[in-house]
Amino acid sequence: MMQTQLFRSLRNPVFARLYIAQTTNLLGDALTWLGLALLAFELAGNKSAVVLSVALTLRVSAFVLISPFAGVLADRSDRKTIMVIAHLARMCIISLLPFVNAIWQIYAIVLALNIFNAFFTPTYQATIPLVTSQQDYPQAIALSSATFQLLGVLGPGIAGAVAAFVGTRQIFFLDGLTFLIAAILIVTLPGNLRVKQSSSHNPSNKKWQEVQAGTIRLFRDRYLRYALAMQLVVSVTGAQILINTVGYVQGTLKLSSVQYGWAMGAFGIGATLAASTVGSLGQRWTRQALMLVGAVLITGALLPASYVGLAPLLMLWLVAGAGQTLVNVSAQTLIADRTPTEFQGRVYGAQFAWSHLWWVFSYPLAGWLGSYQSEAPFFYGSLVGGLLLIAVQLVLSPRKEHPVNSATHQEWHEHEHTHDEAHQHQHHEDTSVVEPHRHPHPHSLDPLLNLERFRG
Repeated sequence: MMQTQLFRSLRNPVFARLYIAQTTNLLGDALTWLGLALLAFELAGNKSAVVLSVALTLRVSAFVLISPFAGVLADRSDRKTIMVIAHLARMCIISLLPFVNAIWQIYAIVLALNIFNAFFTPTYQATIPLVTSQQDYPQAIALSSATFQLLGVLGPGIAGAVAAFVGTRQIFFLDGLTFLIAAILIVTLPGNLRVKQSSSHNPSNKKWQEVQAGTIRLFRDRYLRYALAMQLVVSVTGAQILINTVGYVQGTLKLSSVQYGWAMGAFGIGATLAASTVGSLGQRWTRQALMLVGAVLITGALLPASYVGLAPLLMLWLVAGAGQTLVNVSAQTLIADRTPTEFQGRVYGAQFAWSHLWWVFSYPLAGWLGSYQSEAPFFYGSLVGGLLLIAVQLVLSPRKEHPVNSATHQEWHEHEHTHDEAHQHQHHEDTSVVEPHRHPHPHSLDPLLNLERFRG
């Protein structure tokens, strides 16, 4: 039943084709990063780790700097065109890698590649609620996340087998083909994917104000603000796993790279399993509750990890992967729940940028703990994550869950009020209209829309 619900969104032919394009794109990403690792070793030898760390830093930097602009473009342009151009550009850029003969060329290509990735990913995320129904988009988001996690586990193995067959440099031509296939799938979607803007939109707004709008909406909504803070907790704890697992497995436990692969595979499997269930869980639990459970799971899983053998570590990483996904998928779904369609591109772009900015701080912290607290890096990482979690829960947790109308983005509440120019709503025929008075009535979840209506 749970699996049926997860795949229910594929009955929508537009989303099904979009999803297949994204899956093809993810296979291309797996080929890209395995090929880059092999190419870095070919050019830099033992210093290949430095090359890859710089490449990852450039990747995250591109996401942080470009994604908010991508969100504005996604709300103002045909999203199908954006995604097709991003795929074709990456196809051309990736096809340059077989001819690289210097490390600086790797850096330049990685930066260019991820600039276009920064345009594609938030646009794709914002398009899922656009092409699916209100009942289906939680499952569609969960399915996309589950596929991302599953290919994170299987992708390197698939890419390694392909590289062994076709060669290190030739793999990039096959990589480019995956982006071409994805572009063809998207360009054949019927019609366009342009978001209709409300009449209150002022086309003379400055571009920088448009870029800021996504971040303003992200931070003004208490639920989205809470979700973003929970993603900070996940980045701090998740970075410990990504950075320090190899040192613990191969250094402390004296095991091989095979066992390290098992540990990271367990993390990916846990994430995949959680993504396959989060859509169903979201029908019974609030997004806020799912995020809290997820943050507790990943933080708690780290606490004993510095003192266990391989078998318990696999179980802990399974739990940690599930926790990370519960937070991230719930945060993405919450944006669709609480943001009007015409602004979702900007909010998804802002969320993508801010959530990756957290990793800019989390990676160095994990590296420092791995170097200077090498006996128990996971224990200290868990303490830092736990303190952050407590602070977020005490300071930012929304105190009351209001029923939400996802279509109109209104919540129902009750307080004493009078009717004036800025506060108008309809009454039931049996409701008293003595001023002031009390009764449940809707209020927009979007403070900027309220402000626009008042000014209008």
